Amino acid sequence: MMWKEKYKIGVSLIDQQHEELFQRVSEFIKVVQSKGDWELRLAKVKETMSFMQEYVVFHFDAEEEYQKEINYPEAEGHKIAHKQFKEAVGKYAARLETEGFNEELVQEFSGKLMTWLIMHVAGTDTKIGDYVQRQGGDA
Repeated sequence: MMWKEKYKIGVSLIDQQHEELFQRVSEFIKVVQSKGDWELRLAKVKETMSFMQEYVVFHFDAEEEYQKEINYPEAEGHKIAHKQFKEAVGKYAARLETEGFNEELVQEFSGKLMTWLIMHVAGTDTKIGDYVQRQGGDA
């Protein structure tokens, strides 16, 4: 699994949700990279796509709500990054529907998912924890 303690921002709700996201994306990538039965792999791809579209919205809402509560100064930019990610996942979902669930597209989607998750959690989200600590809170 790719979750690392250093990704924790110190806000338990958000950290738990991040860990769940990493867990799901890890499983997804393992399945995508395996050379098993395509039908089984396809089922996992569809399940992950649904999960990402639902859970990501749930998680982003929780994260944005928390940022509001703490008066996080970079909340607006963070919201834009979330919106862009939701749109990107939506575009992949649409492409997979129209172009079909082909190996190349599925590999591309899994790579993008992983890159975004690491960049966003390790880069953008850790700033929230830093901010809370600077305010004297316990992140």
